[in-house]
Amino acid sequence: MTAPSPIKVLLADDERLVRSGFKVLLDLEDDITVVGEATNGAEAVELARATRPDVVLMDIRMPRLDGIRATGEIAETAGLEQVKVLILTTYDTDENVFEALQAGASGFLLKDAGPAELLHAIRVIAAGDALLAPRITRRLISQFTAQRRAAKSGEDRLAVLTDREREVLALVGQGMSNHEIGATLFLSPATARTHVSRIMGKLGGRDRAQLVAIAYQTGLSHFSD
Repeated sequence: MTAPSPIKVLLADDERLVRSGFKVLLDLEDDITVVGEATNGAEAVELARATRPDVVLMDIRMPRLDGIRATGEIAETAGLEQVKVLILTTYDTDENVFEALQAGASGFLLKDAGPAELLHAIRVIAAGDALLAPRITRRLISQFTAQRRAAKSGEDRLAVLTDREREVLALVGQGMSNHEIGATLFLSPATARTHVSRIMGKLGGRDRAQLVAIAYQTGLSHFSD
C-alpha cells in the first residue's frame, strides 16, 4: 500500500527563532514536511501560491501584511481553497482573533503550545476539521461577539435554516464533532455531517470554523462564564 503524502506546512512568523523551533520539531515527523518559511504576511501569501501547502501556521502580528489580512488573501485566492490557516495567538491579548475566523482561519493555537499540541493541531486542521478549543476561544469569542453584530439580524440570517439545522449549528458552535452532534440529537454521524454541509452551503461558510463564528454572531450559541 502506498503511504499517504506528508502534510505540507508553511511557516509564517517574523521571528527566526520561532520558525526554527517549529521547523526542527516538524522535520522529525514522517507525515509532515515544511515547504517554506515566510517572514511576513505578504511572503506568506506568495509562498502559499507557490507551494500550495495543506496548512499555514500563521502568526497574527507580522510586518508588511499582518496574519489576518494574509489569511483573507489566501482564502480568497483561486486555487488555494484547500489551504487551511492555523493562527498563532497569545491567549487573551490578540483582539483580532475573531476577525481571523471571519477572514477564513480554520483554528487557533497558543503560541506557547507544547510539541504534542502543535503536532495535533496541524493534523486536525489538515484533516479538514476546525481547531476551536474552548480554552482558547471562550473569552475571545464571548467578548468580541458582544461588540460585533452582523449587518442582518440573527433571525434574518438564520431564516434559511430548518429547526434541525439550527440545532446542529448551535452544537457546532459549542465545538462538537459530527459524532458528538449525532449522539446529542440521536442522529448518525453521517446524517450530522450532511446537516453541517447543508448549513455551510446555505450560510456561505468556508468551513466549520466560520460556522462557529456565525453561531456566536447570531446569538445561537454562547459561552457561559
